[in-house]
Amino acid sequence: MAGGWARDGAVSEQIEASIADELARLNAQKRVVGESLTHCAECDEPIPEARRQAIPGVKLCIDCQQERDQAFRPRGGINRRGSKDSQLK
Repeated sequence: MAGGWARDGAVSEQIEASIADELARLNAQKRVVGESLTHCAECDEPIPEARRQAIPGVKLCIDCQQERDQAFRPRGGINRRGSKDSQLK
C-alpha cells in the first residue's frame, strides 16, 4: 500500500534500492587492486608474508588495519530516493 503521491510498491522499491546501494558500497570497499606491499603504507613496519598471501593487495599491517576498521566514519543518513524534498521538485 502506497501513501501520499507514491505509487503502489514504491516503499518496497525504495527499501530494495537502499539495500542494493549499501551492498555495492561494501563490495567496492573490499575490492583491492595491485600487489601487496612488503611494508605498511602508514607505519612502515614489515607486513608478514603469510598476511600478503592471505590477502592479495594488502597495504597495511595488522595493527594499522585494526585501527582503521575501528575508526568511526559518519555517513549521511539521507535516503535521497525517498525523501519528500525530492518529490516536491
